[in-house]
Amino acid sequence: MSEIIFGKGSVPVSIAAKVYGKDACWCPAGIIAGWLPIGTATRNGKQVENVQEIDSRLGRINFYISSKKLYEETGYIWKGEVVWIMQS
Repeated sequence: MSEIIFGKGSVPVSIAAKVYGKDACWCPAGIIAGWLPIGTATRNGKQVENVQEIDSRLGRINFYISSKKLYEETGYIWKGEVVWIMQS
């Protein structure tokens, strides 16, 4: 059996949401509330664990979504960076 090689870095929230077939705000809410165990949310170096803290006036929340945890939950393998191609 071959070893799975995951991409480096965090899976973008938009990609995780597409994998689940949900709106982009669904993943951050689930990560913060704790019922979506695929990553963490932090603000100013401190973990955000309460959905009542989702307030832009308090500052930006950064999300880390683990490619391994996303794979374990869904079977989706994140290979790495999203590349945008401009079409003319």
